[in-house]
Amino acid sequence: MPTVLRIGPYRFFFFAGDRGEPPHVHIERDDNEAKFWLNPIRLAENLGFSRKEIKQVEKIVEEHQAELLRRWHEFFS
Repeated sequence: MPTVLRIGPYRFFFFAGDRGEPPHVHIERDDNEAKFWLNPIRLAENLGFSRKEIKQVEKIVEEHQAELLRRWHEFFS
């Protein structure tokens, strides 16, 4: 589970077993976790984040989309 980005309380990471799926990133804070598809950006799964916090996380994903996609392709190549 490589961590590819840390911003504030959030850890952005990939699971090594996700190779067969389209590019996406997992985000965790405490016991909450979410998954966002990266192209196009959309929420795939939310486990515990409030609607307000999901919007904040989505904004971070949008701001770092190019970096996250680059890291995805580097990791899974």
